[in-house]
Amino acid sequence: MEENAADLAGTPDGFGRLWVPHRMAYIGGENKQGCPFCRAPGLSDEEGLIVARGSHAFVLMNLYPYNGGHLLVCPYRHVADYTELDGDEVAEVAHLTRTAMTVLRAVSGPDGFNLGMNQGAVAGAGIAAHLHQHVVPRWAGDANFLPIVAQTRALPELLADTRTRLAAAWPGEDD
Repeated sequence: MEENAADLAGTPDGFGRLWVPHRMAYIGGENKQGCPFCRAPGLSDEEGLIVARGSHAFVLMNLYPYNGGHLLVCPYRHVADYTELDGDEVAEVAHLTRTAMTVLRAVSGPDGFNLGMNQGAVAGAGIAAHLHQHVVPRWAGDANFLPIVAQTRALPELLADTRTRLAAAWPGEDD
């Protein structure tokens, strides 16, 4: 029996499709065993999607970003609540957040940012057990119909490529 494209794609219904097969890893539970923020620093920067490392905290790409360039600033120590951080950790999370904003402006030219920490699952924290600061670049017109209608976001660049560009622009200790 010979199959044609219509048989494989289903019956036309007037809707377009945006295929995002990379999301199956998330749906299937990949990267949900253990704490990904504790695991990432033990990987190479490329494999862990780490943009920068400090003494007490690090910056990595969000695997499921709201926007291109969505970064997370995490302390190395596995703590859930902002009040559990010591002074050095608070200072470095703040410093890395500021640097992330500066680098994103230089590399991607966003019009603004959303910054935030969701403290606890009830507040929206997907990984509530390990504190992380979101740094989400925003552009005028970046919110369109896709998230509302299709519950999908269109990202213009692969995470690894964004990580490479941001890491290359990150200032060194002497900068």
